[in-house]
Formats: sequence, C-alpha cells, structure tokens
Amino acid sequence: MMKNAFALSLLASSLLFGCSEPVSNVKIDKQAEVDKFADSAKIEFELVSNVPSDKCDSARTDGNCFHGRLHITPAADYAADDLHIYFSQINPVQSVASEHFTIEHINGDLHRLQTKADFNGLQAGQTYTIDYWVDFWTLSETDALPNYIAHLDGTEARVIVSTQTQIDAETGLERYPFVKSFADETTQFKRTKDDATQWATAERLYQRNEKLSASDHQLATALIPTPSQVIVSTGSIDLQQGIKLNVTGVDKTQLAMAIKRLQQLGISESDSGVELNLTLDASLAIANEGYQLKSSEQGIAIAASSIGGLFYGVQSIAGLVDVTKLTMPHVNIDDAPHYGFRGMMVDVARNFHSKQFVLDLIEQMAAYKLNKLHLHLGDDEGWRLEINDLPELTDIGSKRCFDLTEQRCLLPQLGAGVDPTSVVNGYYSREDYIEILQYADQHQIQVIPSLDMPGHSRSSIVAMKARYKRLMAEGDEQAAKQYLLHDENDTTVYSSIQYYNDNTINACMESSYAFVAKVMDEVKALHAEAGQPLTRYHIGADETAGAWVESPICQAFLANNDEGITKAEQLGGYFVERVAKILSERGIETAGWSDGMSHTRFEKMPSFAQANSWGLTYWQGHQVAHKLANNGWDLVVSSPDVTYFDFPYEADPKEHGYYWASRHSNTEKLFQFMPDNLPVHAEFWLDRQDLPYQTDDTLQKDEQGKVVSGPLKAGVRFAGIQGQLWSENTRNDDLAEYKIFPRLFALAERAWHSPEWAVAYDYNGATFDQNSGRFSAEKRQQRDQLWANFADTIANKELAKLELADIFYRLPTPGAKVVDGQLHMNSPYPGLTMQYRYNEQWQQWTAPVAIDSDVEVRLLSVNGDRAGRKLLVKVPKG
Repeated sequence: MMKNAFALSLLASSLLFGCSEPVSNVKIDKQAEVDKFADSAKIEFELVSNVPSDKCDSARTDGNCFHGRLHITPAADYAADDLHIYFSQINPVQSVASEHFTIEHINGDLHRLQTKADFNGLQAGQTYTIDYWVDFWTLSETDALPNYIAHLDGTEARVIVSTQTQIDAETGLERYPFVKSFADETTQFKRTKDDATQWATAERLYQRNEKLSASDHQLATALIPTPSQVIVSTGSIDLQQGIKLNVTGVDKTQLAMAIKRLQQLGISESDSGVELNLTLDASLAIANEGYQLKSSEQGIAIAASSIGGLFYGVQSIAGLVDVTKLTMPHVNIDDAPHYGFRGMMVDVARNFHSKQFVLDLIEQMAAYKLNKLHLHLGDDEGWRLEINDLPELTDIGSKRCFDLTEQRCLLPQLGAGVDPTSVVNGYYSREDYIEILQYADQHQIQVIPSLDMPGHSRSSIVAMKARYKRLMAEGDEQAAKQYLLHDENDTTVYSSIQYYNDNTINACMESSYAFVAKVMDEVKALHAEAGQPLTRYHIGADETAGAWVESPICQAFLANNDEGITKAEQLGGYFVERVAKILSERGIETAGWSDGMSHTRFEKMPSFAQANSWGLTYWQGHQVAHKLANNGWDLVVSSPDVTYFDFPYEADPKEHGYYWASRHSNTEKLFQFMPDNLPVHAEFWLDRQDLPYQTDDTLQKDEQGKVVSGPLKAGVRFAGIQGQLWSENTRNDDLAEYKIFPRLFALAERAWHSPEWAVAYDYNGATFDQNSGRFSAEKRQQRDQLWANFADTIANKELAKLELADIFYRLPTPGAKVVDGQLHMNSPYPGLTMQYRYNEQWQQWTAPVAIDSDVEVRLLSVNGDRAGRKLLVKVPKG
C-alpha cells in the first residue's frame, strides 16, 4: 500500500521511465523534506474565540479557555512519514481536535505538534486545520510567538519561514504575518462575558481626546520632571554660541555626561558662550540631589551640596532648552526629589538587549533624573552575565536554540527559533558589564543587578547540570557537585507560573548556597573593578513554585535542622534568609520582590531590606506594600497595572505586550498615579476588565487577633518608585525603547515631583471606591489640566530630544471619525503631524476633509522619518 501521494508520484515516474528499482526501496531524504517544508509551507494562526465552551476543562483555570486554530498549507508535497513542529504557546494546550495531528506540552511555553501514527503525508496546496483549546485566553495578536520549528529525528531543525516576524517599513515595528487579524469585539477581544474593556478604535480615541483640556502653560518654561519651585522672569538666554563653563568645588569630569547631553542638543563649550557657573558646596542648605538654578542676563548659575544635585541642575538646562531655537528662559529654580529611589528595571534575561541599548537607556534615565537601574540578568530563559570559572552559565545559559538535550543551549522558549547567534541571545562579557557600570556611575545611576532565584532559575540549573556532566566525565566528582542546583532524585511534580516543571533551585542543598556565594563574589569583584561598589543586590525571590516536596535531600533537611523549618512551604522564605545572610557577610544589602520577601521571618532578615511591591492596585496590592513598609524596610512601589512597561499602551489586539494586569497602561495613566496613596485609585481607575473595584485600607485582624492588614504606621513613607520592562515578547532593542518611551517621562515625573493635586495618605485607614469622594472634582480638574500641559511638553519639546538621541519612542494612535461625510481627527499629543490615506496616498490632515470611503489614519514623528501605527476609520453606512 502506498504511504502517501508523494510515493504514488514516484511510482508513476518509475513506470513512465522504466525505472526497475521498487518504490519500497526509495529512500526519502528527510532533511530535504524538512528544508522544503520549512521554506515553503504556509502556517496561519487563527483565534476562533475566547468564549468558554464545553471543550474547556472545567477543572482548570475556572473553566476559562480559548479556541485556537492552525492552518497548515504546504506548497509542495511532503513525503516523510512523520512531522514535528515545535512552537511557543504562552499557556498550555488542553485538548486537540484534528484528524492528522496531536499537540504535546513540552516545558514552559514550548509545545510539539506531531503527526499521528496513520499519517500519510501532506499534499501541495491542501490546507490542514488543527483546532485546539488552551488555558485562559489570548487577547493580543502578539501572543502568537513566532519561529515555529520543523524537525525530524536525524535532521537539522529549520524555522518555518512563514512564521517569522517582519519589520514594518513605515512604523519600524514587528509584524506577525502568520496571525489572522482579530476582528470580533465580543468573541476575540473580551476576556470574559463581564469584560467591559472597549477596543481603542479611532472613533473611541477621538471621543477620549475631545475631553482633554487644552494646555495653558508657557512651553518655554516647561520642565520634565517638574521642579519643586520655579519663578519665571521675563526674557531668555540665547545658547547658540554655546556655554563657557566655570566649575568650583568639583572635578569637571564628574559632570562630563551632563555637559555631553547639552552638546547632543547643539550647545557646545565655547569661550564666547554664555557663562555657566557650577558650584559644589557641601555646607549649602540644599537637599541631597537637590540644586538651585538661576538664569538671567548675566548667565546661568547652579549651586548644589552634592555631585548629584549639580549634575541634575545641568540636566535641567537641557530640559528647559528648545532645540529648535537653542534658547532657555530666565528662571529661578529651587528643586529636590520627592523620592530617593527613582528606578527603572529592564529584563535582559528573557530576551537579550544589547549593551548599546543599556547605555542609551542610562543616558535617558539620567536626563530625567532617574537614579537606579535594576538590571534583570538571569531568569528561566537566559543568563546574561559572564562569571569566572562557570563558563556553562553563558556558553549554554545565554542561548536558546534547538537542542532538546540542552547540552549546547536552552530550549527554544519564547519563539527563539534555532539560531544561537540571533538578537534574542547573548550576554555581557566582564568588560561589557564593567563598561555599563562605569557609564551608569558617570550618570549618577546605581546599578542593582538581579539574577532571579530560587524560582525563575532554569537557565542556571540547566547550566550547572551541564557543568556536572562535564566534570563527571573528567572524573572530578567533588568539583561536579560543588555548584549543583537540583536534586536528581527529586520527583516533585510542579508547574511554575510560566509552566516550567524544573525551574527552582533546591533550597536544601549546600551546593545551591555555594553557587550563590560564588556568583556574588564574582559580581562584587566586577563592581569593584568598575569603581561602583556592589552595595545592593536584588535576589528576585518571586513566584517560587511548589518544588522540593519529594526531594529526598529536602525531606532529610525538614526532619533534622536547627532552623525551625518543618514544612516544605517554608523553604522559599528560608532560601531568601540564607541568601540575605550571604549578602550581608559581603557588605551587600538585600532587595527582592514583595511575595518572596513576605515569606521570610522578619527576625531572620538583615535590619535593612528593599522590597519591590508588585501587588495590583485593584487586588488590594496596597496591603502587602503597607505590611513590608511597616516592617521598616525600604518599599519601592512597582504596581504592575501602572508601572509595567511591557503592557500595551492601549486596548487594541495589535498593540505589543502582555496584559495580565492591564489591557491599557499609557503615559497619562502613569501621570495620574499617586504612589504615596495606593488605595485611593479605586476612586477613578478600573480593574483589568474595566470594572469598578473597592479597596480596604482599614485595620483587619484574624480570629486570633493577629493583624492581617492595615494602614501605614504614622510617618511611614515609601522609599521610591520603579518602572519595569519585562521582555518575554520584546525581541529587539527598538521594541524595548518603544515600550519604555514616552512612559519614562511620566515615571520620572512621579518619582521626582509630588503634585498638589495628589490626595494625602490617610494614616487612620479608609475604604475607597468610586463614591468615596476623597479625590475631589477640583483636584481632578487640576490634574487633568497639568496632564494637558505635560502632554504638550512631551510632544513639542521632549520628543525632538529623543530623536536626537536616536530613541525609538512610541507614537500614539490618533483619534478620528467621519461626520456628514467629513473626516475629523485629533491627537492626545498636540502638534504632531496627523495623516490620512485616501486614494492610496498619505495626506496631511489639518481640518475636516470630505471623504466617501473608509480611510486609514496615523501620526508622524517630529522629524517625519517614522509613522505611528495606523487605524482604520469607517464611513458610517446610510
């Protein structure tokens, strides 16, 4: 019996040409089949529906699941007797309905689509459809991760070309040509039947923009972040001839990077330039990092009691400058930061980002007076820092490719493909990291490294397994076990939040702590060599799965230890305590995410600790933040629904980003944030389904009288605020910048400046909802007016500076509608060029224009070199 149509065609050829070799003896070149399929097959992902059906497993995810569909159309006959396609799917597949294929969850997001036993090959031009059901929902087209991989045993794996992303020539953004566009607001856009989120269409954006206030400030005197006090005088200074620098009390080189930014904007040092007098005097009654700036006809003078203050004073000159005129106003500024900790976290572990990206980010952080760079260097999908004597960490742990044994690289999670040299892979050499540290130091920025553990540690676990195998083969058992991170006899079945079953360092093995100590010693040495001592390290410690239960080593430890640890669920906190001790012994302060830090015993921790609170505002996230701050720890506000820059700016399936906490988190929302008063946001924000919610900040006790939650103790304040860019689906540097900017402007504003409209925190505790009335109409009007001024400053002053620095910022999507046959447009950022495409040509919009068919609309960058994402505007029928 013929195996498939391709074999039948071979038989016909042999009969026609008199070939005597039997078809059964014809050998299929499997590599050629894989190559041909990968190069020519078309694969399309289609979201059928997010609405749960009887196909959903009611025992999982509360019965929520989505219906996906893959269409596979080969361009040529496929003759091999089986086919494996590996692909990344964020959530696990529950079930499959297909005549020819099955889907198996491998680990993490990696799945394998495989032909069934009775597979008879694929015919050219025929479309094969696979229906399947997956946990939860998919709300964004960017959820469909790229680079599906074709593979057969004994062949080299190949990326299926049709599943690769492309770069859009107009926007510079990634396109997903293999994803069928979402179209239905009910079945494809909504999370559940109660979801009230609205698609950010051009028409809805128009309505929203119509409600925005017009700016009422003087753009020339606008400065981001807003100073504490500013007095404006008449007149301005012309800086076209540059500046003549006079420095007192400080080495000029310590301010070199602030002066460099002035040069980047077109203001150079010159003997004929405007006098710029910089004075550092520790005896001045000026707050740390604060400064006094005065500009007048006599020139510019800046005084500060710290290097940081003087540095920020120079940055304020750059902030005041209009780059089109190179002028700045006459002002008197007395300024100091609201928070001492003003941070930005960048995840370079999930997908790597280049050294140049980090250096560019450092420049912009400093320009807007942010001072902490939390560099997330290690996670499940990658280890990004070279460590002496542990080459496997980067030889294997820094790369994802196709090696199911993981002896050359990690599994191809997150749509990494097969190329170990692609941009999603890589690491910082010791020299790279030292350069980053020194560059940060020159910009008044402290680098806080993080190599997440004990969860989120798969890259290091796999690397140390490979090290163990290598050294055992060399006959050195003692060295092989020195830094081992897993118990090979642990049979615990668990799944992390990202669906890994093997990503947690064993908390009961002394070799785990030997590994931590070794890494800390090496990182500390790098900081010392760079001249920026390692004074704080971020453990991570978040989302530790239920590991260790069946580990014989942990069972023995739980049965016999003098640490007071008797239950497996205590081991996560114990690990953090042990690592904190290792850090303290080296003079390093401990930082970690709030969930892991909450599991520790306070008396076992150092007197100082930093906790990043990532509780959601609408899920009572303030309660953990208050508890940890009341412990006396430095609490850094990191609320995901407003400070996570990996989330979409707007609720649109074509917007990049994850959305587990927020469907839309734009710059205005972050501007509205009152980080000193987390529960108050229930008065005007909505939850992740755009539904109202209530927060309770009153004292709560359990039946035994133990305090469960409650308000901050009198006088307790948070240490600061941090923005976060996680990089699961951020695969290049441009997209990383797109997600960070312009949101970073609002982050800097909230970190540096506490506005008058902010509602003071009530230390007595209170409940909040949309009727509690603490945020008065007067305060709302004041906030909205200042946002209008802020947006005007971004659009007409700061974006041009980002362009001079070659920063790939996001352009907003415009609002537009058709009324009586005329196209109306507006923009959340006034002054940006608006365009519409009519009769195939892009044209500038300045006033209502007559149209008689659907059009596309977009905004242009300040320099006109790049367009924002376009939206379709439909002409009303009838």
